[in-house]
This record gives sequence, C-alpha cells and structure tokens, in this order.
Amino acid sequence: MAAQLYKTKSGRLFHAGAIGIIAVGVPARGKTHISRSLCRYMRWLGVSAKVFSVGNYRRDRLGSISNEYFDPGNTEATKARMEIADDCLQDMIDWLQDGSGQVGIYDGNNITEARRREVRDKLVANNIRVRLIESMSLLPEIVLANIRSVKISSPDYIGWDPEDAVKDYTNRIEQHLANYETIEDLSFPFVKLMNVGEQLIVNNVHGYLQSRVVYYLMNLHNQPRTIYFARAGECLNPRSYKVDAELSPEGEAYAQRLKDFVLRYREGKARANPSEHQRPLTVWTSTRKKARQTALCFAEEGVLVRQHSVLNQINPGEVDGLTEEEIKAKFPEEVIRARQDPYHHRFPRAEVNEKEPETPLSWPLTFFFCSASPTMIWQCD
Repeated sequence: MAAQLYKTKSGRLFHAGAIGIIAVGVPARGKTHISRSLCRYMRWLGVSAKVFSVGNYRRDRLGSISNEYFDPGNTEATKARMEIADDCLQDMIDWLQDGSGQVGIYDGNNITEARRREVRDKLVANNIRVRLIESMSLLPEIVLANIRSVKISSPDYIGWDPEDAVKDYTNRIEQHLANYETIEDLSFPFVKLMNVGEQLIVNNVHGYLQSRVVYYLMNLHNQPRTIYFARAGECLNPRSYKVDAELSPEGEAYAQRLKDFVLRYREGKARANPSEHQRPLTVWTSTRKKARQTALCFAEEGVLVRQHSVLNQINPGEVDGLTEEEIKAKFPEEVIRARQDPYHHRFPRAEVNEKEPETPLSWPLTFFFCSASPTMIWQCD
C-alpha cells in the first residue's frame, strides 16, 4: 500500500470527495476485470474502494437464469433486472455516504444513455462525483477469447458444456447489442477503452485522483504473467535502517539459493510446457544495499536487474534499532495508535523521502517479474 501523507477532515484522500465510477459496455468487454483491478489499485493508494457488481446481485437473488431473462422485449424480466440494478446502486450510495467509502465502482452494463443519465442524476443528488469508464471492442477475436477464458467459467454456466456456454453467452451479447448506445454526451466525464487499451479517449476528467485512474487504465495489463516475490537476504546489521548494511554471510548464501531456486523452477515449467511463451526474467529491487546484493546473483547470470527507489523500506524514525519490547516501553501510546490504524500510522520522525511520497511497502523487497501463467511465490526469511 502507498504511504498516506495526509487525509482530509472527512477521512478521504486528495480532497477528491466521494466518487462513483460507472462501468459501461455490453458483456465480455472486460468491465469486471477493469473494475476489480482498479479497485485493488485504489486500495493500494490508500483510498477506500469497493466494487458493486450488478451481476453478483442478480445471481444472489435469482441464481442461474435463461437467456429469455435478458430479452429486451421481456418487459417483466427487464423490470426485475432494473430493480436489482437499482438496489445495487443504492447500496453503493449508502456505502459512500456513511463515510466508510470514497470510490464506489458500479459494475453493470449501463448500455443506454437514458440509464447512464438516471444513474448520474442519483449520484449527483447525493453529492457523489461521477466518472464513466466504457469498455469497447471492435475485434470479434478479443470478444470470443474473453468468453472462452472467463465467461464460460462464471457461476452462470456451472455444469454447462463449454460450446453450449459460448453459444448461450454470445446470444446474450446480441440481445444487449440491440439497445447499446455508446457514450456521446460530452457533458459526461468519461474514459473509453478501445480494444483492451489499444486506444483511450478521455473527456472532461479533472482532479488528482481521477487523473490517477486514467493513468492506471493507460498502463493496465491484461496478459497472463508470473510474479515472484522474495525478501532480501539478511544483512550485517538487520535492526538498523540508518546503517544500510551489506549482506551477512547467511544473506549471501540465501541470495545464491534464491537465484538457483527461481531459475530451476522456471526451467521446470518450460520443460513441462514447451509451447508456453515466457518473457525474459526481470528482477526489480530497491536501492538498499542488501536488496541490491541479493539481486547480484541474478545479474551475474545475465538477468536484467532494475533498481526502484519506491521499493525502499520506509524510514522507521525513532524506533530504528529498537526491539519490539523496547518500542512498547518507550512509545506505548504510539504502539496503540499503530494497532488501531496500521496503514496510516507512523512513529515519531518516521518519514518518507519527499521526492518519493508513495512507498508501497514497509519492508525491503526484491521483486521478480516475468510472463507466464499467473503464479505467485513468496520466499521469506
């Protein structure tokens, strides 16, 4: 999580107030993936965020339903769907108004201009700022790939034959396309993503937090890849931040074993699936000595190593070098505050370099990145 430098009187960040993000688009365009990924990013920034999925509300209340339910000509079903969508929207409004939330993401289709205007008016009436994210795809192969990789495994198609599920969901998409209206009203603040980020159109988006949303969407990954996480090796003075000590003999041995393990593991995966394309391994590490020296073994094997100061350990301030018992004895009130609000609390004189206001981790990390099937491995001290 990013280090929070301050918060407003309301508890919200960046003086951005409450924000409602409305997902727009027909099914199988990546709205849910974007919504969940954006929510994780907002939380990493320290912003209280939550996704409100109309599809989940519908499944909780109705379970698995036939495609007749999505027929635009079925007025009774349409009325029922709108009631569920409105309940989902109202829950998001309540969550944003009670002070516990700042960014609510309304994950639904919202395919008509009339519906989007209705949602916007409800949010504005409750003093919630509105942003729309429309996901579009003009390439049939992208839509089909999304259906096969994600939608046929959704709760709607448990126990279905894959081909039957593809046909059924394709029919559902066609029913939505009959009434689909892309965003054309320039009074709406919106972002349009074309063909999974191939092109972005941004309209009337202002403010720091809203700009961060756009930046994130511009850099959104949608290809499977593997990420390995590992702690840096033990150093000669592990309890002191100021010393920035070098690796101890145990730390050097750990670095060698870590390199051997990662390379051997990747080789095993490549042998098990020769057709799997792997991006060359890249190591991301902080600028602290023990992290750089932990990654040195990889550099000697020809692996690209990059140093990033945002991975640096946060300066612990006056508790630097103290044991847990000493911290409790010297700063009892601060210990209580840290337990009550661990993400936002800092001990006396615990500061982050002003040039690096967003340090995502409170401990040193060596970070390994490559492309393959999604896997995460932790190597801890």
